[in-house]
Amino acid sequence: MNIDLISSGKPLSFRQRLSLTASLAWPAIIAQLSSILMQYIDAAMVGRLGADPSAAVGLVSTSLWLFWGVCSAATVGFSVQIAHRIGAADHESAKDIFRQGITGSFIFGLIIGLIGLAIAKPLPHWLGGTEEVCPDSSLYFAVFVAALPLLTLNYLGSGALRAAGNMVVAGGLNVMMCALDVVFNLFLIFPTRTVSVLDFEFTLPGAGLGVLGAALGTVAAETVTAASILWYALTKEKRLAFLGKKFRDSAAGVKRIAVEKGGLIKRWFPSGNVLHNALRVAAPMTLEHAVICGAQIMITVIVAPLGVFAIAANSFAVTAEALCYMPGYGIADAATTLTGQSYGAGRKDLARKFGWLTVSSGMIIMGVMGVALWLWSPDVMALLTPVKQIQEMGASSLRIEAWAEPMFAAAIVGYGVMVGVGDTVIPAIMNFSSIWLVRVPLAAILAGTMGLSGVWLAMCIELSFRGVIFLWRLASGAWLKHGLKTDKKENAAIAEEEIEEAEIEEAESAN
Repeated sequence: MNIDLISSGKPLSFRQRLSLTASLAWPAIIAQLSSILMQYIDAAMVGRLGADPSAAVGLVSTSLWLFWGVCSAATVGFSVQIAHRIGAADHESAKDIFRQGITGSFIFGLIIGLIGLAIAKPLPHWLGGTEEVCPDSSLYFAVFVAALPLLTLNYLGSGALRAAGNMVVAGGLNVMMCALDVVFNLFLIFPTRTVSVLDFEFTLPGAGLGVLGAALGTVAAETVTAASILWYALTKEKRLAFLGKKFRDSAAGVKRIAVEKGGLIKRWFPSGNVLHNALRVAAPMTLEHAVICGAQIMITVIVAPLGVFAIAANSFAVTAEALCYMPGYGIADAATTLTGQSYGAGRKDLARKFGWLTVSSGMIIMGVMGVALWLWSPDVMALLTPVKQIQEMGASSLRIEAWAEPMFAAAIVGYGVMVGVGDTVIPAIMNFSSIWLVRVPLAAILAGTMGLSGVWLAMCIELSFRGVIFLWRLASGAWLKHGLKTDKKENAAIAEEEIEEAEIEEAESAN
């Protein structure tokens, strides 16, 4: 199904909307599943090294999510604007925003990475880690945050492709990243060893870096993927590409523009309106993610006194549970594209219909995943760790949380729907208020009497509550009244600049 139907202004039947949703959602779901599969791979491989290495990774995992999420949220401000411009069939403006987003995102990722490196050494101690665990935790964290500038560009490139409706390439490259992660980890985590496959034995070389190898392997896979995504978006995707043969052929014209008026070089930096809109969308999301991850770090602090086994079980259970909610995030990505392009095309009624369709689909799929999680949680935990006590504690936690999956889907996809139109302030407040006012206090109370199970019961209650309030906002329609306003003067200025550049290029070509 062609996503250009949205910008065409033609009416879409329910069947067409469902087909379009499915065509965008399944590659996004695969991309999200491959992302969580990478966490499974790291957790399972490190888990074979014992309880202390597993705890070293688990101790800083929520802190890494904080840094990753902040960088990811910062790029959404650009990708939402790209979706709006594509929905309005203004591809030149979309390219211009993408170009500005590359510079803005890289600088932001660099700043956040430097902050992460500054706190890498003391962080595990702040979180209550033991002396046996802290050195590996610090090193693991430092490697990941050092790569944040490149990872932020990965987020931007993926978001821009999704905004253009191209989920297949972004999904396929993320699957490639998962495969590369396996390969790199095999050689970096374990020492050289003899491996038996069927009746054949062979020596597999390895660096034996343990926890450090897991971090390096994942970062290497992410770096290759980021380069691939940006290359495709910049040179192949018709709605975004501004590099290629035409760009190379007009090198003289580009040089003249740069010298005379700072044209192309100037436009690599966000203009006032683009930056204002990006901040309006991304700032609440960034703050929200920071506050939520702060709450998750607080949960880690609550879990830490329960012991090394509880820390490891909590980390593995969080990784295992992600298998259920990643389809929801995939559908949320599709929802952001669909509602964003519909809103950009001025079709608010269509945006509302896509909102309900995507949320309903997410609730059904994650409900089924919740049933599967309840049934097979012991088997999933056994894949992640050979330690029996960790398996039992993790499986018990997963069976509690499985009941919340449908309402968790309502919150995840509902948020994606609202982000698509640029409505992020109230949804962000809803997210972080829910986790801080419901989950954290309940977890602190229940952990004393129920241990790790109490922490996960608090999570189940909070996620159900959050789903209810997102359904309420979706039904109210208030999210459609708080979207981005397109600056027509800015669009006209961009269009005029594009025409002027084209005229200069043509003159240079004629000479």
